[in-house]
Amino acid sequence: MTSTTRLTVAQALVRFLSAQYTERDGVRHRLIGATWGIFGHGNVAGIGQALVEYGEVMPYHQGRNEQAMVHAAVGYARQSNRLSTHAVTTSIGPGATNLVTGAALATVNHLPVLLLPGDIFATRPADPVLQQLEVPYAGDISVNDCLRPVSRYFDRITRPEALIPSALNAMRVLTDPVETGAVTLALPQDVQAEAYDWPDDLFAERTWVVRRPGADPTELAEAVRAIRSARRPLVIAGGGVHHSRAEEALAEFAEVTRIPVAATQAGKGSLRHDHPQDVGGVGHTGTATADELARTADLVIGVGTRYTDFTTASGTLFAVDGVRFLNLNIAPFDGHKLAGTPLIADARSGLMELTAALDMHAYRAAASYVTEYTEDKDRWEHRVDACYEADEPDVRPTQPQVLGALDAIVDESDVIINAAGSLPGDLHKLWRARSRDQYHLEYGYSCMGYEIPAAIGVKMAVPDRPVWALVGDGTYLMMPTEIVTAVQEGIAIKVLLVQNHGYASIGGLSEETGAERFGTAYRFRAEDGTFTGAPLPVDLAANAASLGMRVLRAKTVRDLREALAEARAAHTPTCVYVETETADTVSGAPPAHAWWDVPVAETATRPSTVKARELYERHVSTRRRHLRRSNRS
Repeated sequence: MTSTTRLTVAQALVRFLSAQYTERDGVRHRLIGATWGIFGHGNVAGIGQALVEYGEVMPYHQGRNEQAMVHAAVGYARQSNRLSTHAVTTSIGPGATNLVTGAALATVNHLPVLLLPGDIFATRPADPVLQQLEVPYAGDISVNDCLRPVSRYFDRITRPEALIPSALNAMRVLTDPVETGAVTLALPQDVQAEAYDWPDDLFAERTWVVRRPGADPTELAEAVRAIRSARRPLVIAGGGVHHSRAEEALAEFAEVTRIPVAATQAGKGSLRHDHPQDVGGVGHTGTATADELARTADLVIGVGTRYTDFTTASGTLFAVDGVRFLNLNIAPFDGHKLAGTPLIADARSGLMELTAALDMHAYRAAASYVTEYTEDKDRWEHRVDACYEADEPDVRPTQPQVLGALDAIVDESDVIINAAGSLPGDLHKLWRARSRDQYHLEYGYSCMGYEIPAAIGVKMAVPDRPVWALVGDGTYLMMPTEIVTAVQEGIAIKVLLVQNHGYASIGGLSEETGAERFGTAYRFRAEDGTFTGAPLPVDLAANAASLGMRVLRAKTVRDLREALAEARAAHTPTCVYVETETADTVSGAPPAHAWWDVPVAETATRPSTVKARELYERHVSTRRRHLRRSNRS
């Protein structure tokens, strides 16, 4: 007879989660390392009580904003190579809907996070209950259904015994390198507290092996033929390189073949910045070197990339007639993009197999090609130096000079986190990544407010390393709340807060598209009703200090250098506040070397818009749809 233990649904779930593990390459990890929570009537007596009951096996972290808790969990998951993550519990109503943005971010970036929102009563003793959304045409819908389209797996546990298959499916998806993303188990508040006789086998330790599938022999042979026939091949390294821990395999592939490697935002750092084959970021925010190679490539080898519009310059970057695509990706969906030759495999396994096969054939890129991209890269590095340099150290810095000051004090142990605004473009062009996981850009969803909570999650995963959240004023105002969490927990993140009085990135885009920077500056209203008055007297440094953070103010380049060094050595949460140019001036970084499609009004009376539309139409005319599949040679 099967032995059982009588527990509530919430107690059973917490105990189950504490016994789940992942394993890859023979190394075992706790799958759910902790649970974040904000409690309300929808989860306090269920999950809340269970976390008290099993506090010795399930650590708990107190958050201030539900979206931010998801960001912290995602930061932890990414730093943990997707082998470990956190759970997030909320009440019903606004607590649950606040999860949606974080869930979308996790799923877009293929990063695992477990969401446990409370839900309305399954038994419906009162209808409606507090915070219930009434839907006249359906009785089985709650606000949690908003999470369905942004979750890789969703279930509502309306009976205790339904938890068993649902919990197992949730773990399956979280640990699947193709399917992973946000997983939601919606928990009606009455069911959470309901008791059931659970089979003890449910609580036994369970290890989920994260697989590394190799390439199909036929696909591998076709990939080798494609590379051997290419004269100007280019690798585009995406986030899949990092997820697979394929950095060393990529470096060996590049060294053996001498093929240059460009990187997406998610893939930057796949090679160190000083690796001979590294040519920097590619696409709209890429380097001149990488973008010119992309325009002239006859074979594009995508490794772990999903080819977003920033990478392809909205379909205008890969310009050679007959250009072919070879896509090494663990996900068939991405492997078949751009009519490419698919090589469906784990990034590390596939690269190792490709390297061995090409080495057997003694394949090497032409020496003239190597000389060309090496010299181009050297010229670009001089441009980076010029952007970083500050001839007058006693003046207010430009944004690239801020990055240059940070670049001068970090080493390979530092982690740099950013997500939105003008900083991602400058970082993609200019930052010199020193290690495989130094460059942490969330650009799949580019979510303002991600940086500070994500830094907390990253610091939890690597407590002995300096972790920096690079934050603009617009992003800071979206979500500074988790500073309180960092202070409470003693998590010594470092926030570099850049004040330029508005949405600098979108302001520039607004000007380019004929919208004349409307509504993008943080200024008082002028007499004509526009936001063109004096800058707002907002003191973000004082705000950060009021939340308990130590703040170092820097007015000049010299001040900034000293403050950054002091912050890096700090053992408490520390903010460096610096004011750069205002949002209606340029950042000082090199301009974009590839286009990005943001449609411009087709009809307008304002000259700025008419001119922008003319330029837009010229760019659109260069867009290509890559539809021809590569033929076997």
